[in-house]
Amino acid sequence: MFFARVLAAATMAAGLLAGASGPAAAAPDSPQAPERPLRVMCFNIHHGVGVDGRLDLERIAQLVEQQEAEVVGLQEVDRHFSSRSDFVDQAQWLARRLQMHVVYGANLSYAPLQPGAPRREYGTAVLSRHPILEWSNTFLPMRPGAEQRGLLHALVTVRGVPVRIYNTHLQHTSTAERMAQVTRIRELIGDPDESVILVGDLNATPEAPEIIEITKDLSDTWLDAGVGPGHTYDAESPHARIDYVLSSDDVVARSAAVIASESSDHLPVVVDVALPGSKVGVALGAR
Repeated sequence: MFFARVLAAATMAAGLLAGASGPAAAAPDSPQAPERPLRVMCFNIHHGVGVDGRLDLERIAQLVEQQEAEVVGLQEVDRHFSSRSDFVDQAQWLARRLQMHVVYGANLSYAPLQPGAPRREYGTAVLSRHPILEWSNTFLPMRPGAEQRGLLHALVTVRGVPVRIYNTHLQHTSTAERMAQVTRIRELIGDPDESVILVGDLNATPEAPEIIEITKDLSDTWLDAGVGPGHTYDAESPHARIDYVLSSDDVVARSAAVIASESSDHLPVVVDVALPGSKVGVALGAR
């Protein structure tokens, strides 16, 4: 049966963040700031259409609820796009249903079919149970005639600690185009003061050169905390890991799982991470 398994789940032993190696790591008069746990989900929702061909956003909402995800990066999200999604603003619908903050990055935007109706858009979204302080969406490089892709950014505060959340959906037909997009993503993220989490459907498996390139800066949380192959595509017969949660090195992955679901053609990835209470002297790429 399809629902007979959760494809992978693992929990790492709780411990101190890297750098705090024992009781002598901090003097009694300068205690370490407590780490902040955060549960992150990455999910390509296929505009709400499941493997059974049925449009049902409620299934997506229930899955987010069941997994108790606090920050969710969604790809293939429609906003008033077409009859395939009943012209619904899916990002806002999910945000209201889940009582979460939301930002949306429209990578495709078309004129409405009827005068006065909203523009028809397609892109990515970030849902958050924590406040979103700022956000932006930046188009990524593309070859002529290809589909526009973007990098959605949200600065979120998790119990007082800021973390930069990035969400993307890379080109699915060209390694060269994905590599150009990864190069631009690395430039856009740069070396911020805050912790970084990048989620996305990267349309490439871990051994691909573009994944090797992006993981020069960011750690693959599945390698740190997952068990097994972590296949996320396709949902009916999972055979490839193309959906990722990556993080800066100051973020500690505690557990990672791929969740069985029929609500999309992809399977969601759920990762428990620990954010540092403060980020001091930590740089991207400093392994």
